[in-house]
Amino acid sequence: VQLVESGGGLVQQGGSLRLSCAASGFPFNRYDVRWYRQAPGKERELVAMISSYSTNIYYLESVKGRFFISRDNARSTATLAMNSLKLEDTAVYYCNIPELGWGQGTQVTVSS
Repeated sequence: VQLVESGGGLVQQGGSLRLSCAASGFPFNRYDVRWYRQAPGKERELVAMISSYSTNIYYLESVKGRFFISRDNARSTATLAMNSLKLEDTAVYYCNIPELGWGQGTQVTVSS
């Protein structure tokens, strides 16, 4: 199982970033995909989740209307589009496949 995140970086408040998670080594279309984040000194929290065929989607209340999760089962990738970024969105973002594993994380830093 391999999960590789990309797309993090430094962005100003109000900006946008698009995170990607490239998966390999397992049947991607059989599993939900989750994006978590962990800010310094805080617990890891679930930001968004998408079910195997995109029929069920969950968002953390604080990101609703700003973040959008999607997946492409043919390419074994998942994406988290983040818009109207706020300072409090600064964190390391992780792609997770329940019961299988985690990516290495990608840093998102929102500056004023």
